[in-house]
Amino acid sequence: MTRSNPANQPSDAPLREPIAETTHSSQLIQGFPSSGRLAGIDFGSVRVGLALCDPSQTWVTPLAIYERRSKPLDGDYLARLAGQEQLVGWVVGLPLHCSGEESQKSTEARHFARWLGERTALPVALFDERFTTAEARRLLNQTALSANKRRQRLDGMAAHLILSHFLGARGSGASSSAPLDDATG
Repeated sequence: MTRSNPANQPSDAPLREPIAETTHSSQLIQGFPSSGRLAGIDFGSVRVGLALCDPSQTWVTPLAIYERRSKPLDGDYLARLAGQEQLVGWVVGLPLHCSGEESQKSTEARHFARWLGERTALPVALFDERFTTAEARRLLNQTALSANKRRQRLDGMAAHLILSHFLGARGSGASSSAPLDDATG
């Protein structure tokens, strides 16, 4: 079943635990941590962009691009990341069509989110990621980075935007803490 979902609003489609969701941007996701470090994920079948927020959920910064290998290795990496960064939850981007309808990628992201919650024993929220890649590309194009470096950072910037928009929708007012440029351009 597909549902319409306004841009940058947490998805309200039913999922079993540990996936947490909300129906209104001003409503906190029931049981989802309102403090502590969260990781944002721009899900892909080849690469996963990752971003982190600080424990007060105020600042967000891109972390890494993880090249997917296999389910066991991916699970080990993400579980290790959760422990090292003392994460309290995950926010996974939910790719939707412009109309709000779900796609095959939406189904894949939902399966990934469910697997991630089971693998790490942390709550997972799905968040509408429409236009985040385009926004990330636009922001990166405004930098002095080379085209190759912009491509390398795209998924991490998309994860950053997913987590920032999620926290903003919850009223956390997250903002960026990392410059988009670097000296090596």
